[in-house]
Amino acid sequence: MKRKTQAAENREKLVSVIIPAYKAEKTIEKSLIKTKKVLDAIRYNYEIICIDDGNTDKTRVNAEKVAKKFPDKIKIVGYLTNLGKGHAVRFGMAQAEGDIIGFIDAGLDVDPNGISMLLEHFEWYGADIIIGSKRHPASKLEYSWQRKIVSIGYQILVRTLFGVKVRDTQVGLKFFKREVLEKVLPRILVKEFAFDIEILSVAYYLGFKRIFEAPVELKMEFGGSTIISKGFIRTVFKTLWDTVAVYYRLRILHYYDDKNNKNWITPDYLTLKSK
Repeated sequence: MKRKTQAAENREKLVSVIIPAYKAEKTIEKSLIKTKKVLDAIRYNYEIICIDDGNTDKTRVNAEKVAKKFPDKIKIVGYLTNLGKGHAVRFGMAQAEGDIIGFIDAGLDVDPNGISMLLEHFEWYGADIIIGSKRHPASKLEYSWQRKIVSIGYQILVRTLFGVKVRDTQVGLKFFKREVLEKVLPRILVKEFAFDIEILSVAYYLGFKRIFEAPVELKMEFGGSTIISKGFIRTVFKTLWDTVAVYYRLRILHYYDDKNNKNWITPDYLTLKSK
């Protein structure tokens, strides 16, 4: 039997892209169309799962307009109450069929063209996790000095507490091996902005240390961000509180250890099933 070529193996792999959306009625159609266009050009088969995180506007209606045109590629799911980005991403991941599973924010702050860059890096490094990074020297950035200060301060805190050897954990574009998520998702608790650091720190703690950064193109207005829409002080405080809580569970309680699996409270619908 002839050995499969790398191209044939890639075509057999499935990439799942989760798009969490909250109050995104103005951008969700463009986000889905642009993301699909990028994925049409990659070497992998793919699926897009859009999560309507609380039915507060026309996000789901507008998303379904696009999904109806491409029912074999785009699926829209959701729930009535806003539960936070972390919950939305996990909800989508739990339904994903992919061998590589990732997410990108819906607001187009992060250019979807970065997806192909991350997947190239994923294959090149043989990574467990690839994350988009504002600190990568090839990244193209347009964002305010306020966000730069918040970002730098938070990353210093994260590196001090968790030792994850990356320079930026918060960009809304990341990809994971399915194996990583199968192990990590049942242990995760954070629902909002500290979701990224919880999933990365727990993965690192469990031995998935091949975590690499890739360049992104990011254009973000301070006043138009989710941070502002949910309240700047509230968001910063809640993120710091959740981050310290992750540290406490990880280093003091050892909550994420296998021996504590009876204490994990993640419901089945947020747990990724093994293939």
